[in-house]
Amino acid sequence: MALRISKIAVLFVIAANITVVVWNNLVDYNSNYVFISHVMSMDTTFPDNALMSRSVTSSFWWNFCYILVIITEIIMAILCWIGFVKLIKNRKQNFDVFNDSKKFAIYGLTLGLILFGFVFITIAGEWFLMWQSKQWNAVEPSLKMFIMSGVALIFISSKD
Repeated sequence: MALRISKIAVLFVIAANITVVVWNNLVDYNSNYVFISHVMSMDTTFPDNALMSRSVTSSFWWNFCYILVIITEIIMAILCWIGFVKLIKNRKQNFDVFNDSKKFAIYGLTLGLILFGFVFITIAGEWFLMWQSKQWNAVEPSLKMFIMSGVALIFISSKD
């Protein structure tokens, strides 16, 4: 039972964290919109870098991408919360029922790996060279969320 409670607690941390992220993005839309505009326009990357043809300077695309990120975060949060409820509900059930109830948590955590690993680290970090910016660089916080989601996924998906 201790291992099951631990898995539920770890999922709670991820679900709560991504919920706060969603709330922040909805309540203070402009802060991260400005962030995305700088990353996609590549205006704070190294001067005269040879990859500036990748920059996107359209506010339509900045908003579009930011809204996609927020929608992805909302879906991740919902999946993690559903998984959390299912794990609590089935914590005293047999191994098969408890392990089967992990599906939503696994989907939510996998979505987190895709969002933070592919979207933020690969696309923003490498394609748009976010790592070159001193001010508009979220590679480290994205890596933290990627690692948190990955560790949680490995731990929660392990069979009892």
